[in-house]
Amino acid sequence: MTPEDRFPGPEHPDSGPRHQPDLDVLPYGTYYEPEPAGYAEAAYESETYSGYGGARYLEQHWPATGHPHDGHTQQGAHAQQDHHVQHDHHDPQGAHGPQAAHPGYEPTLPDMPSPAHQVDDPPTIELGPPLPEPGLPYHPYPAPAPNEPPGPLYVVGDVHGYLDELLAELRHQGLIDADGHWSAGRSRIWFLGDFTDRGPDGIGVIDLVMQLAAEAAAAGGYCRALMGNHELLFLGAARYGDEPVQSTAGTASFLAAWRLNGGQQHDLDRLEAHHVSWLSRLPAIALEDGHLLLHSDTTAYLEYGESIAEVNDAVHDLLADEGVDEWWDCFRRFTKRFAFRGDAGPTAVHELLDTYGGSRVVHGHSPIPYLTGAVHADDGAPPHIPGPYIYADDLAVAMDGGVTMEGRLLVARLPVN
Repeated sequence: MTPEDRFPGPEHPDSGPRHQPDLDVLPYGTYYEPEPAGYAEAAYESETYSGYGGARYLEQHWPATGHPHDGHTQQGAHAQQDHHVQHDHHDPQGAHGPQAAHPGYEPTLPDMPSPAHQVDDPPTIELGPPLPEPGLPYHPYPAPAPNEPPGPLYVVGDVHGYLDELLAELRHQGLIDADGHWSAGRSRIWFLGDFTDRGPDGIGVIDLVMQLAAEAAAAGGYCRALMGNHELLFLGAARYGDEPVQSTAGTASFLAAWRLNGGQQHDLDRLEAHHVSWLSRLPAIALEDGHLLLHSDTTAYLEYGESIAEVNDAVHDLLADEGVDEWWDCFRRFTKRFAFRGDAGPTAVHELLDTYGGSRVVHGHSPIPYLTGAVHADDGAPPHIPGPYIYADDLAVAMDGGVTMEGRLLVARLPVN
């Protein structure tokens, strides 16, 4: 079973623990692996270029010996500094499991407003061009010409706090410069959710995405993000702590479930009011260039509305006004997975496309090694993830490369073919 399934339940038929034999029901699909090319010559010309280099990139970053992330270097002001902190991402019962909880612990946030009464929300989009360093010339981005087409569209899979890996992939794509600032002009990026938990610097990831949102807007592009189930879990842990929630398997709490699913205490300690405000307003679903963007590979979105606007409004209203049990129910629904694999997978995808529009679903949430059954190699090597995984009669694209299990943090340009 996957790490997210390790909390009390189930409350819904397909959201409980999944045993390894279930993973033998494999989707029929293929990996998308583009030819290597430089960003400058291909990013605005090739309709299928995604820039991460496929197997050739893996050979460079996964040497025959050593840890697959050993080659990553620190980049920019957001590089992770706490390398002395040890994290076990394969054992949710370990250092960050329930036994790590302190009796009576209640998380506190400095001057955090309730979601229903947000105040002093710092702007993260319409900030204008970034200010130059003192003494450097200022060159504003040119305004888009009339009828100028939008820039290329990229998606980013689950990050889970792996800031260094995210910086490396964005830099490899040419989307940021060596200092971690937006360098992609009018390109468009959608993050598919799950910024925190399991990895070393979830708050650093959130800060980076908020920064890139402002810088991209100044350049005539945009950087946007979806709400994943780990955003719901993180916000619930911050707001409700150990307050009991109703579960068919007994009493549980957001804080216990968050710790069980890789919650990092230093992320909760660094969570500020402007992070809460920004996360609470993320959409759950979006449609771009015929791609229906979701975090979770589930049809549970249909339970929240018959249009994209209705779904997003329903989730935002719930986060603003409802209580702990309603939050918990929403979290549990968006933690469902695997709806698009197997013989019934294409039908499930069509349910969503027929309701919300688009010709293909692009999602994160379920790591590709679990979708394909390639979780553990016989020789103990990390799972081989050349790129996004296309399945369900080519109707679904999976983007969670399994970075928490030594897989890949995927960044890809759409469409992938």
